[in-house]
Amino acid sequence: MRAALRSGRGGLSQAQWPDCSIPCYLGVLPAALETAVTAEMDSRNNRMIDLALAQDGFADAIGALQQQLDPGRLGLVMGTSTSSIDRTESGYRSLDAAGRFTSPFIQPRVHSPHAPGDFVAERLGIDGPCMTVSAACASSAKVFATAKRWLDQDLVDAVVVGGADSICLSIIYGFHSLQLVSPDPCRPFSPDRTGISLGEAAGFALLTRNDNATGIRLSGAGESCDAYHMSSAHPEGLGARLSIERALKDAGLATTDIDYVNLHGTGTRANDEIEGKVCAMFNNSRTVLSATKGWTGHTLGAAGIVEAVIAMDALCTGLLPGTMNTRQSEAPFHLLLDNLERPTRHVLSNSFGFGGNNCSLVFSVA
Repeated sequence: MRAALRSGRGGLSQAQWPDCSIPCYLGVLPAALETAVTAEMDSRNNRMIDLALAQDGFADAIGALQQQLDPGRLGLVMGTSTSSIDRTESGYRSLDAAGRFTSPFIQPRVHSPHAPGDFVAERLGIDGPCMTVSAACASSAKVFATAKRWLDQDLVDAVVVGGADSICLSIIYGFHSLQLVSPDPCRPFSPDRTGISLGEAAGFALLTRNDNATGIRLSGAGESCDAYHMSSAHPEGLGARLSIERALKDAGLATTDIDYVNLHGTGTRANDEIEGKVCAMFNNSRTVLSATKGWTGHTLGAAGIVEAVIAMDALCTGLLPGTMNTRQSEAPFHLLLDNLERPTRHVLSNSFGFGGNNCSLVFSVA
């Protein structure tokens, strides 16, 4: 990801999804098909998770950490929106003559909202508290907030957090039915934006309680649920504003302390307009903002972890990613169109989902 951001290489393509006739651009992860999991737990989502756990030696690092902790003191919080519904779709397309799942698809642990958490706990041998959060597109941002509470309450000494969502026909046709899928690569905050581009991803991070640690820390988390509408945000963005304000308060920071904001920035008319109203609070000489879904597509339940990692990487490298595909902005703040490099100390990442689920995270250099 870091190399792709630096070189300006996006992940959207016009490759057609099997059995799908909707014209759209997708952020597809073909490498997910190259991994293998047990037949009992096999699904595209779990294959992506397995691939993500192998990146950067993450699974090995968790194994080493477990040697230092008491059993049960390592927790897990996974975020997902659709879980392994891709596998369930395949099962329904392969029913036998009696209308029942054929044997490869009789997988009770896969056809479950908790499938990602169950799979990761087994894969990493985690015996501590395990939770799967399904809160639409805020799911894998909320995992950080949950983990922070667990650590603050001394329930655990460390928490693996992650998120995963794979592309499936349900999400493509579902978002198309809401007239939200763009036939072109998404252009967040562009005057001529036409909707979202969908993507898939899996990612992980580790949170520990160590006040003397150097590096990156989760300095603030804010959540809200405005419950204004099943699929539309409050027109004034009241829930989104509240989550940002709570995250800043939790971190003890003001808007002018934030160097970079990773916007939810889906590229739909309504979302960008509402988020623009809310994030006008960051219209100052210090803060730059960008939306990165033009690079990855909207990865739904994995968007929170993907964009949190992008925000944290900005703290590590000083590389602030531009808003890919957007050449003109109508945002009421400094929307970064092209990559920028500069020292960064505090970043904020927004994730706003259906049902009024909102989460904002502040990461800081310790």
